[in-house]
Amino acid sequence: MDIEFFRDYCLSKKGVVEDTPFDENTLCFKVGGKIFAIIDIELFESVNLKCDPEWASELREQYSGIEPGYHMNKKHWNTVSFNGGVPDSFVLELVDHSYDLILESLPKKVKDLILKS
Repeated sequence: MDIEFFRDYCLSKKGVVEDTPFDENTLCFKVGGKIFAIIDIELFESVNLKCDPEWASELREQYSGIEPGYHMNKKHWNTVSFNGGVPDSFVLELVDHSYDLILESLPKKVKDLILKS
């Protein structure tokens, strides 16, 4: 997977915008103003994704390429390496899961506006 494919995949989701709120190398994908994915534009080695806490622990045990979220709440975020033995198709499933978690956490009015767009 390359950065353009990953970026296009994230931006194809309803209501998603990209932003670089921390520095010019850290690209964040947001829905409803909340981050669901973070990557380093220059390195593109891994992505930080939100995850259900129980599943996050299971994934870390199953895959050497999934670790507690770098610079994030370790309970709710994972860092997923692109070259760490995690199939690209599964990385995209984890992106979907992160997006869905954030979308579901939004106020109903905001979520409804996003889903109707």
